[in-house]
Amino acid sequence: MPSFSTSLSGLNANSLALSVIANNLANLNTIAYKGMTPIFRDLFYQQVGSSGSGNPVQVGVGAMMSSIASPFTQGSIDSTGVPTDVALQGDGFFLVDIGGMRSYTRAGNFTIDTAGRLVNDEGGFVMGYPAVNGVISPSQTLAPLSIATGQMSPPQATTSVRLAMNLDASATVGATFSTPVVVYDSLGTSHVLTYTFTKSAANSWTYQITIPAADVGGSGAPVSISNGTLTFDGAGQLTAPAADVNGITIASLADGANNLSFTWNLYDANGTPTVTQVAGPSATSSTHQDGFSSGTLFNFSVTGDGIIHGVLSNGQTLALGQIAVATFPNPQGLMRNGANSYLASLSSGLPNVGAPGTGARATIMGGAVERSNVDIAREFAQLIMAQRGYQANARAITTADEVTQEAINLKR
Repeated sequence: MPSFSTSLSGLNANSLALSVIANNLANLNTIAYKGMTPIFRDLFYQQVGSSGSGNPVQVGVGAMMSSIASPFTQGSIDSTGVPTDVALQGDGFFLVDIGGMRSYTRAGNFTIDTAGRLVNDEGGFVMGYPAVNGVISPSQTLAPLSIATGQMSPPQATTSVRLAMNLDASATVGATFSTPVVVYDSLGTSHVLTYTFTKSAANSWTYQITIPAADVGGSGAPVSISNGTLTFDGAGQLTAPAADVNGITIASLADGANNLSFTWNLYDANGTPTVTQVAGPSATSSTHQDGFSSGTLFNFSVTGDGIIHGVLSNGQTLALGQIAVATFPNPQGLMRNGANSYLASLSSGLPNVGAPGTGARATIMGGAVERSNVDIAREFAQLIMAQRGYQANARAITTADEVTQEAINLKR
């Protein structure tokens, strides 16, 4: 009797639905898991006749699971405080390379392997755009990202110095004021320069910049490396020099570094003098120079654009790389590969890879992970419906069995 096979198809379909729902519940706490929704369709129909008006009289032969949808809705973001954890906010996937096979995932619970490379739980390399000397180019070829803590960063020699300061206009002629400034040579060695200002006349101060004699292989009194005169107008504004003091050079450094040459910036980017002369205590409010010593990487963080910023022991920050994000024309066509990963297919289309936050790609939150988007209340409701569907089809088979038994009993 066809009622047996019809009900059996219903049992099979609802049994598969129960498996899908059970898998959703099993992965309720799986990082970035996307729930699956079973979708049924009816099978073919057998035409057993037609009505008097010519309408077909058809009998269906059952149901089957036609597809399993995977809504890629956003899961909640949980802060973990772990710097290697990253979460996607929006559409897209991380790219992971495992033995030359490219897979895609939204699970950003990454770690660092013994070689300093960023990897996922399966040991796959997280792909992106590595920085070269702190510069990232999204046009370069994708490569594994490396975050080797303890790696050295070279020093940078000072090329410019700026002092924000005031010289006391009410000071008597001959009064002096000194302020120290730390600069760095090409080997990263620091040197403390002393800027000494002496009032020579109203609205006029001479200056002398000195370095300890030991820093240039000598002994005794500090060595002068530059001197000159600062002139101010009646409002206390610097009038001379009319430009920055260029070419201040320190030669024959005792540590063997290259000659140090820098500019004393007397004016900011807007042309406003950084040294003034008004009645008030002579004081330096801030100093700035662009050199630094060598440093080692000891910490890092990931920003919304996917850039990994390394924090160095010398107080500098350095871009280490940028995590890439891929989007697909049809993410529903991706093949689940287990271990929170997906594989591209003909149905999904080719990945569109680029920087986070561009081209409708997701942004990234560092120190956080995305949770599963499974709604437990909805899953329990679907579970009850699938259970009742299974029970109803099982009862239909029992009824068909009883009808068959009655037909057999007609012989008696």
